[in-house]
Amino acid sequence: MTLIAPTLQAFFTDRLIQQRQASPRTITGYRDALTLLLQFVHQQTGKSPAELDWDDLDSTVITAFLNYLEQERHNSIRTRNVRLTAIRSLFSYAALRHPEHALLIQRVLAIPPKRFTKRVVEFLTATEINALVAEPDQSRWEGRRDRTLMLLATQTGLRVSELIGLDCGDITLGVGANVRCEGKGRKQRAVPLSRPVQALLKAWLTERAGQPSDPLFPTRTGRRLSRDAVALRVRTHAAVAAQHCPSLIGRRIHPHVLRHSCAMTLLQAGVDTSVIALWLGHSGVRSTDAYIHADISIKERALALTTPTSAQPGRYRPPDKVLAFLESL
Repeated sequence: MTLIAPTLQAFFTDRLIQQRQASPRTITGYRDALTLLLQFVHQQTGKSPAELDWDDLDSTVITAFLNYLEQERHNSIRTRNVRLTAIRSLFSYAALRHPEHALLIQRVLAIPPKRFTKRVVEFLTATEINALVAEPDQSRWEGRRDRTLMLLATQTGLRVSELIGLDCGDITLGVGANVRCEGKGRKQRAVPLSRPVQALLKAWLTERAGQPSDPLFPTRTGRRLSRDAVALRVRTHAAVAAQHCPSLIGRRIHPHVLRHSCAMTLLQAGVDTSVIALWLGHSGVRSTDAYIHADISIKERALALTTPTSAQPGRYRPPDKVLAFLESL
């Protein structure tokens, strides 16, 4: 019997933190996935996580866990696949330390990710963006913060994790105004700021009166906003804005929609997709293709360039009785 606990601990301290220097978000995601797995196995077998060995985590158990995520926890297929990635990473590391369990580990690594339907990218038009950012109450401190945050998100396309990670010192105003952030893969980038966003940020920084290392968008107590808090604020303002902008009614508006809206604004303005990929911090240009698929105006312009067909309306009539007979079959 080989216990899982020592290898699990080494996976985080040695592989993720020391060797790969994984980001805190990656470590948190892997931690949550493996915690859910150990809790699931504990419920099924009655064994505590410290007592589990590798035979308790065969491919049948892992498959049952993935089904549990979808059917009982109602996780999306994307989330299910992310949890599977964390599990496969642990088992790949275990394969080097436990060759005696090679067959069991290979069967787990052979579990494929589940395919899912790729939906069309959701984004806001200029009218909808204006309705959304105009909604926060400017007589309240929170309202001024929310408006600045949402307008910055729609102009720069920052991810919500990048937004809440911003410090006051990450904003440069004046000549060459920009915002600096660290995105996925520890890639740092600077995104230019438009004049309206500069003016709003200048007023907010004056009111915020924080040190360069203080969070740009804090809570009332001075802590950083959480991802859930930003999502709640955007959802709340969108629900109220829908009363004045009917196209927002019934739509699920979340912070990533603001990022999509930035990309679509750039695309419709004729900006090259390679520049958009750099702007958004994508790992490659292929990630930007989803916005081309979502932009119906590009397809309409392509249709206008084509030569219309000259076919006459009407139903086909076979010229011969034998052909008419065959057609009727």
